[in-house]
Amino acid sequence: MTNFLNGLSAFPITPADATGKVDTPALKRLLAPLVEAKVDSIGLLGSTGSYPFLSRAERRRATDTALQEVQSHVPVLVGIGALRTDEAIALAQDAKAAGASAGLLAPVSYTPLTENEVFEHYSAVAAACDLPIVIYDNFGTTHFKFTHQLIGRIARIPGAVAVKGASQAPELAADHQRQLRDAVPPGFSVGYSGDWNATEALLAGGDAWYCVAAGLFPKACIAIVHAVQTGDVAEARRLNAELQPLWALFQEFSSLRVMYAAAEILSVCNAEPPRPVLPLSDAAKQKVAQVLRELKLS
Repeated sequence: MTNFLNGLSAFPITPADATGKVDTPALKRLLAPLVEAKVDSIGLLGSTGSYPFLSRAERRRATDTALQEVQSHVPVLVGIGALRTDEAIALAQDAKAAGASAGLLAPVSYTPLTENEVFEHYSAVAAACDLPIVIYDNFGTTHFKFTHQLIGRIARIPGAVAVKGASQAPELAADHQRQLRDAVPPGFSVGYSGDWNATEALLAGGDAWYCVAAGLFPKACIAIVHAVQTGDVAEARRLNAELQPLWALFQEFSSLRVMYAAAEILSVCNAEPPRPVLPLSDAAKQKVAQVLRELKLS
């Protein structure tokens, strides 16, 4: 397996102004610590990176900026999801041209999609570009529910290399992992998002953690991954428990809003989420600031 299919993938926000113009200096400030911390990969323009809210031109500008900043030190996975298949193909070609290691493809839709429509969508994008494709399973944003069988079908498309799935409740992690492994070909990377359940997903055998928190706090998240990789189950669970106040904030306010607030509190940037998403209230920001202080993340 190549490096970006394993370990910790950090997903930063994409700071932009009210018109959707990406703040490239702020994006560089977000990316530099991730490179320094030696994350295994960076997930640019993921859901936390607000990819559906940005134009093709701004997504390309963000991608070019990121690839220039990391200078091949860290693989960069780029979100290429779009409503139309031809738009997703164009975005995949842009990502490839910029030097991305893979495209994160979610089945973005307005009209609910069938399984066959999603399969054909992935097939068309993969066939049109020489870019590895990561299946981006995020029901919370796309409202499309992947079955294990569909993931298995897509996993056999030439160019499909991994799945980024939502981590399950801890008691379901091992069974979910077994079912997914049975569906995909040997060697196909199975990774998880959903930070509050990700540690158990890794302990159950997940290859990668597609991590929102690592977009600002890579060292704390790397420590969990290293504990899992060295077989120290107790330490992994202890470190994860320490971050429970942050996971609680993610669940209460959404990880997207919390990360924007945290970036402001830490003076990384003053960007707000793309409208119509509203920033947290002052009271909620104070709660975020308190948790960051208590966890010594500020």
